[in-house]
Amino acid sequence: MSRQNRARRARGRSRVGERFEVEVGPVAHGGHCVARLPEPESRVVFVRHALPGERVVVEITEGTDGDRFWRGDAVEVATASADRVEAPCPYAGPGLCGGCDFQHVALPAQRDLKTAVVREQLVRLGRLDPASDLLAGLQVEPVPVPGRPDDGLRWRSRQRYAIGPDGRPAMRAHRSHDLVRVDDCLIAAEGARPGDAVDEPLVEGGTPRPSRDPVTHEVTVGADTHPFSVASDGFWQVHPEAPRVLVETVLELLAPRPGERALDLYAGVGLFARFVGEATGARVVAVEADRTACTHARANLSALRGAVVECGPTDRVLRSGLDEPFDLVVLDPPREGAKRAVVEQVVDRRPRAVAYVACDPAALGRDVAIFAEHDYELTAIRAFDLFPMTFHLECVALLVKGDSGLR
Repeated sequence: MSRQNRARRARGRSRVGERFEVEVGPVAHGGHCVARLPEPESRVVFVRHALPGERVVVEITEGTDGDRFWRGDAVEVATASADRVEAPCPYAGPGLCGGCDFQHVALPAQRDLKTAVVREQLVRLGRLDPASDLLAGLQVEPVPVPGRPDDGLRWRSRQRYAIGPDGRPAMRAHRSHDLVRVDDCLIAAEGARPGDAVDEPLVEGGTPRPSRDPVTHEVTVGADTHPFSVASDGFWQVHPEAPRVLVETVLELLAPRPGERALDLYAGVGLFARFVGEATGARVVAVEADRTACTHARANLSALRGAVVECGPTDRVLRSGLDEPFDLVVLDPPREGAKRAVVEQVVDRRPRAVAYVACDPAALGRDVAIFAEHDYELTAIRAFDLFPMTFHLECVALLVKGDSGLR
């Protein structure tokens, strides 16, 4: 989950390692807060391991004289927020594992921070009214793992590790290739301890050959339980409750009607297509770029008489075919979002409703603004804390085309 530095040209004297005392401002998208250094620097710094309203000593981790902003870690806390807690994980903190962003934040406050980020992105990028009832009623919702306390730990069903020079599992530091040995990742479920799934080694010997052995996940929504075949290294939500919660929300917002035709874009192995197609009993087309996922999707949708799987990049498939009306669309794009090329192909099919499943609120905001250009209004949104202790979350948004979209 950590990001890695991109090589870039130095813009003057490095300020890495310098320390400043600052008042911490609001949370920002990406797991940090915004602060401004005192005069004479007066520079914006994105600070990790801090909370809004705190007074901290920040150590600069990235930045030169010529940069517009710097990055840093809160290495001392002079005035602590009431929402600050002792991090349960010994590997969380400045200079340590970059996988978690909010181990130092009480769980309810983590969700408040994520809610603030979603609202800010939808206002700034999605051009929504900040006073709208839609945003006022938004709150990131907890999704506890059955049989476990709602403490934000032991939820991740699959974990990837690097291999350190000593052969032991490790994680990367934030925005770095540096390794931090991790004996026990506290957000990993009991069956995903170190050694169960290993990322590419950062030592000599090359990259291991990826495994394509299939695994089966069962998803129960209401009275229906369906198995889904997935490659062992293929995409599947890592929170065990995510597939159920997301499918239930998509069905609730779309309210599929018998006979409606549906598109499932970025369909993966056909999770949404299976349940939406079952609800409509009509034509459902799943579009997915990954060939292995398409193979699994065909097997997973084989019981649906009206199901079709189209393999190829979503923009290319829509540009070259499927030139017909669809009543419903499910969009579950990667982190960068659907973007204009896909959004405009979607609205060209004139669906009455679009359910947008978003793992990045910034991408969601940008795409909501493009939908609005075509008279598709954001009418409902829910957000779920499917990645506790990190800044990540999932949203499900409903977009409807004016009055004519309610036919």
